[in-house]
Amino acid sequence: MINKDERLLQQFFSEAANQTIEDNGFTERVMSQLPVACHTQQKRFLRIWNTVFITLFVVLFIVFHGWELLAVQFEVMLRTLATQSFSINLLMLFSIVFGLLLVGTGEVISSELARK
Repeated sequence: MINKDERLLQQFFSEAANQTIEDNGFTERVMSQLPVACHTQQKRFLRIWNTVFITLFVVLFIVFHGWELLAVQFEVMLRTLATQSFSINLLMLFSIVFGLLLVGTGEVISSELARK
């Protein structure tokens, strides 16, 4: 049954792919009028934005001894896993939320620049 469906779909799409609709060059004119997705200056800005905040994250991770915080959180998680209770470190939670906000802001800027 699946093979029959797949053959029917392939036949349908192969026939549709071979069709050409004459539009007197309309498609080419429209495509040539569309703006370029992202200019080099905008791409450079996005690279700088990402580099600055990745560097900031790495510096803060080193300054606040992030590896120690992660190790402590991992140890707490393993020790409390049997009792099903959770321990929340506010600094860790804040750093995760801050990182997600930075990534989200970069994505919003990227999508807005791509529209122009």
